[in-house]
Amino acid sequence: MNEKLFSNPLPIGDVRVTGHFWKDLMETARTKVIPYQWEALNDRIEGAAPSYCMRNFHAAAGKIKAEFGGCVFQDSDVAKWLEAVAYSLMWHPDPELEKIADGAIDDIVAAQQPDGYLDTYYILNGLDKRFTNLKDHHELYCLGHMIEGAVAYYQATGKDKLLKALERYVDCVDEHIGPEEGKLHGYPGHEIIEMALVRLYEVTKKEKYLRLAKYFIDERGKSPLYFEEETKKHGNKFWWDESSFKYHYYQAGEPVRDQQYAIGHAVRAVYLYSGVADVARRTGDETLYETCRRLWNDTVNRQMYVTGGIGSSQYGEAFTFDYDLPNDTIYAETCASIGLVFFAIRMLGIEPRGEYGDVMERALYNGIISGMSQDGRSFFYVNPLEVIPESSEKDHLRHHVKVQRQKWFGCACCPPNLARLLCSMGAYAYGVNGDTLYTHLYLEGNTKAALASGEVSFDVKTNYPWDGDVRISIQSAPSAPVTLALRIPGWCRSYTLKVAGETITPDVRDGYAYITRAFAPGEEIELVMEMPVRLVRANPRVREDIGKVAVMRGPVVYCLEEADNGDNLARVYVDANTSFTEHFDADFFGGAMILESKGEVLSDDGWDADTLYQYNSEAAPTYTAKALRWIPYYLWANRDPGEMTVWVRVK
Repeated sequence: MNEKLFSNPLPIGDVRVTGHFWKDLMETARTKVIPYQWEALNDRIEGAAPSYCMRNFHAAAGKIKAEFGGCVFQDSDVAKWLEAVAYSLMWHPDPELEKIADGAIDDIVAAQQPDGYLDTYYILNGLDKRFTNLKDHHELYCLGHMIEGAVAYYQATGKDKLLKALERYVDCVDEHIGPEEGKLHGYPGHEIIEMALVRLYEVTKKEKYLRLAKYFIDERGKSPLYFEEETKKHGNKFWWDESSFKYHYYQAGEPVRDQQYAIGHAVRAVYLYSGVADVARRTGDETLYETCRRLWNDTVNRQMYVTGGIGSSQYGEAFTFDYDLPNDTIYAETCASIGLVFFAIRMLGIEPRGEYGDVMERALYNGIISGMSQDGRSFFYVNPLEVIPESSEKDHLRHHVKVQRQKWFGCACCPPNLARLLCSMGAYAYGVNGDTLYTHLYLEGNTKAALASGEVSFDVKTNYPWDGDVRISIQSAPSAPVTLALRIPGWCRSYTLKVAGETITPDVRDGYAYITRAFAPGEEIELVMEMPVRLVRANPRVREDIGKVAVMRGPVVYCLEEADNGDNLARVYVDANTSFTEHFDADFFGGAMILESKGEVLSDDGWDADTLYQYNSEAAPTYTAKALRWIPYYLWANRDPGEMTVWVRVK
């Protein structure tokens, strides 16, 4: 196959993150989230919903007698946990944690069947029923997560026990599913195996894994529709018969290359798009790449929240239609924003465009890390932009919108997904293509990168995202000229760039500033980006945000919370020309830039409790002045429950 390779991310172990912002989150994931989740996977968290995950493996291996428990995709939770463990081991070796992970792998592999099959739901409920409900029963989804965990663990430790077991499972799947006569012409109802198979191919160099990934993409949505035939043949329930999206829920309503809009279950969609981008990159398939660009454009320019959240509807956890972005009945699952980051980094691997890095940064600093409390022990599945506690409690349409993070979930895809993302942050910061090193994210730390002419190593000093000053100090570099390409974020309207103390005017293309020279050890690159507070308006096609603004500073979205501003936040107005003061509060959940401004609140004057409407009222609305305190959106709900809003009315 003809590969279309643009750039590759750096190995996680080659990017050492030391800056407080991401290092603190990574350490929280390593020291708190990973141990906490291991306890949850073993049903040892008091007051939390049971997982049943490891119990299922013990039962499937015959070690205990128990029925299958939890969701049909429960196996995936431990797979994501193992992946997070693997990434953490790459930058923080931990023999005790590795020993626990080895034991978990032993328990998983012990359940494997003689022909390689490894899914506890069907091992415990009847192997004769396997591959009879690819649409809804998540066999290939669980396999995809298992592959990703196995590949990561092999890369971290060199241990291939799980990797070899998963190769056997993939071979088992390949014997039953594929284009050949006599096989099932199926594909997964919940995507992820596509990008997992590409990772397996990259590690093993076995073309059959890449071919299988491409087959799943090529076969998806073809007529006659496999899911329709499978449903009829086995009497399976079709859950979305009365929906508007039907089989588009699974991104299977038409062939992938014909799809024009992001539709259906949001997590499945961006997982599919990530796999499509991987296959396009590895095969050089231009039609698949054009499909990715088209679906990217619809997703981020018509169906994405200002926080990087996607999937606006609780019904189906799905996209709805362009510009439909309600703030209070929102879904915006944490996993969906994580999947958007997967999509973005893969698009950057094909084409160096700043827009991909901008969206990746937006999601990372806002709609993803909002999904975890600062102590790493409670989590959001849904990430709203507007909350009223009474509404969440008493209105069924908003019951899914929580005002406090939860200890755990029966459907617990988000917490381990967060852990694996945080532990692999280094993989999203850089890309290498020949003698060009791309900087996608500004993370304080030290990095080494193998370029075509030799290795370059450098230190980064920055307090990003709280200020826009970035200092890159070259430690070693090839004697030949190489290129450093620095992403200039879309929010940045003014910046200066110096090399070895001299201000330069770089070549800027598609959001990246290119600096080409033979760098000498000790030389410094200084990028200073102005970071004023900005009011953001939404396209007027977004009905819910007409007459409102959001507040951003750099990549960070801000919100008002009741703990600082009292209730009735829906009545708050700000002036379009209001000014903000800013100060760094080192004691506010590890340190954060806090904003303050003047505002006004619509008052109750002229209204009593028994008057709902006034007709021909001569009394104009009255407002009272109010000092407003804005906090980073990702930090909301770490104090007492209360109202919160991102979008506020503007005068």
